[in-house]
Amino acid sequence: MQKVILINKNNRKIGEEEKIKAHKQRKLHRAFSIFVFNSKGKLLIQQRAKSKYHCAGIWANTCCSHPKPNETYNHAVHRRLKEEMGFDCKLKKLFCFIYNTGFKNGLIENEYDFVFIGKFDGEVKPNKKEVMNYKWISIKDLKKNIKKNSNKYSVWLKIALNKLKSLQIKEAIK
Repeated sequence: MQKVILINKNNRKIGEEEKIKAHKQRKLHRAFSIFVFNSKGKLLIQQRAKSKYHCAGIWANTCCSHPKPNETYNHAVHRRLKEEMGFDCKLKKLFCFIYNTGFKNGLIENEYDFVFIGKFDGEVKPNKKEVMNYKWISIKDLKKNIKKNSNKYSVWLKIALNKLKSLQIKEAIK
């Protein structure tokens, strides 16, 4: 049984809860989203596996998850990037945001989401249990496709993408 870290709006830990229960009861908890770019400035996005508990088959950023209880964000992002995408790279914390949205299956995301950015030019070896497809895409093309097909992309990807500044991307891929 996976647990998430429950927090208040100031990101102060107030407890722990089983992950699915937290998502059913709209409890605010810690999460992270990773955006990895290659040296050409293209973003690695993934299509979530059909077996995911929500947003199955939806396109999302490179990797996203929750830190485990008593796990730092820094440890969690590197652990999860390796587990999902089969590689690791240097990551930099950029910003955070809180979002709250419901899904057709009754689950609710109420997350304090930290966004990390990195650069990687090597081989991607996604975990088939987590990822059904992936691709490198320019921000311009991604934003254009999101306008045309918004329902094919995760809510958190769209929010974070709007907050991500081109200067941050350029800095990350140096």
